[in-house]
Amino acid sequence: MQQEVEKYSKSTRILHWVHAGSFAVLFLTGLVLFIPPLGTLAQDGWSRLLHRVAAVIFVVAPLIYLGMYWEKSMTAIREAFTWGKEDFGWMKAGYRYYFQCDEEAMPPQGHMNTGQKMWWLLVMVSWAGFLITGAVMWFAKTLAPPVFLQWAVFLHDLVFIGTGVMFFVHIYMSVGHPLVHPLREGAWNSMFRGKVSVHYARTHHGKWFEEIVRSQGKNS
Repeated sequence: MQQEVEKYSKSTRILHWVHAGSFAVLFLTGLVLFIPPLGTLAQDGWSRLLHRVAAVIFVVAPLIYLGMYWEKSMTAIREAFTWGKEDFGWMKAGYRYYFQCDEEAMPPQGHMNTGQKMWWLLVMVSWAGFLITGAVMWFAKTLAPPVFLQWAVFLHDLVFIGTGVMFFVHIYMSVGHPLVHPLREGAWNSMFRGKVSVHYARTHHGKWFEEIVRSQGKNS
């Protein structure tokens, strides 16, 4: 068997980096409104322009991908919403794995582990939240009742804070945690080259790795 297996296609990786990049711009341009010393950066309106351009990319990019790769997208969405005993076992073993680096604690995972499923669900919910509240703030600022606009701003900020925190957790879990460190065979490679080592696939996505082995056995 080859020493590497493909985990993400080129199109999926492009979507990932476009979406992550647009969110990073949204986060930074939104952050200036939360930190008074940075408020002067928004005076000339450039941060608002960047925010809106990034918002369009953030919203439209997944829709383009969905239209181009419908079956692949539906497969991933179904996987994110499909939970079984191994997912609850993952949550039960989470402390030992993430804080004690006990690699044997986790039950075998599929192509998406439970943490990735939760991240997918968060991204989908936050995407919808940003879209709805952002549209109200952008297009209905002078038309919506004041209380409606206030709720839109409040919920937009709430989604911003929650997603921003989890964004950095996602980065740490992807490249900073000792068990997936880029110097090993971790997730970093999967989102740059689309491939992971056989060892990483076997130890972090055991169920998915077994499916690959069975598939290759049938084709050999």
